[in-house]
Amino acid sequence: MALTMKMVRAFLCVLSVFVSLVSERLVVLAAFSQSVDSDFTFTLPAGRKECFYQTMKKDASLEIEYQVLDGAGLDVDFTVFSPLGQLLFSDYHKSDGVHTIDTEEGDYMFCFDNTFSSVSEKLIFFELILDNMDTDEDPDDWKEYVHGTDILDMKLEDIMDTINNVKARLGKSSQIQTLLRAFEARDRNIQESNFERVNFWSVVNLIAMVLVSGVQVYLVRSLFEDKRKIRT
Repeated sequence: MALTMKMVRAFLCVLSVFVSLVSERLVVLAAFSQSVDSDFTFTLPAGRKECFYQTMKKDASLEIEYQVLDGAGLDVDFTVFSPLGQLLFSDYHKSDGVHTIDTEEGDYMFCFDNTFSSVSEKLIFFELILDNMDTDEDPDDWKEYVHGTDILDMKLEDIMDTINNVKARLGKSSQIQTLLRAFEARDRNIQESNFERVNFWSVVNLIAMVLVSGVQVYLVRSLFEDKRKIRT
């Protein structure tokens, strides 16, 4: 009976250690910073200008990529301004573009301008990729949650490196898939526009051919008509 109690106590001790380690791992995983990348799709009416703001930290990186998915001409004017109001980039009548900025502290403004078009609205997709935004956090702060031998610390470092690599690759895959969806939407809109244009001009050509054929038949028949009057 005493041996059984010792085995139960030993099992409970091992179980408590395991639960403690698992809880610490969950705390470490919860401490991961969430992705700050984002993408948007919006409609820019004719004769309008829309501006967006992004707050950035010093020594971070901001990458802006945009595409015009639909609208006559598939073009738009695009500008980027620094927190001090300085013009950093400007694109005129472009269908897509990519710009990377090494940022300072403050709010960056980027604008899409469709004032040159008085009829057609534009469907625009853009993506923001933010890097080095967690500069105030210590990348090794998770180690304070770990208490154990050096071997355990080494294993945790390997696990963290693997998780970070997987997270980075998943983030890159998500960005590529988003861009591919944007390209697909743009190609689909172009195909639909071309399809409607081909159908319209096909109908116009058909009507013109019918009219020309009718005029030709009338002229040929008028050439062979006997215009002499029969005298009685």
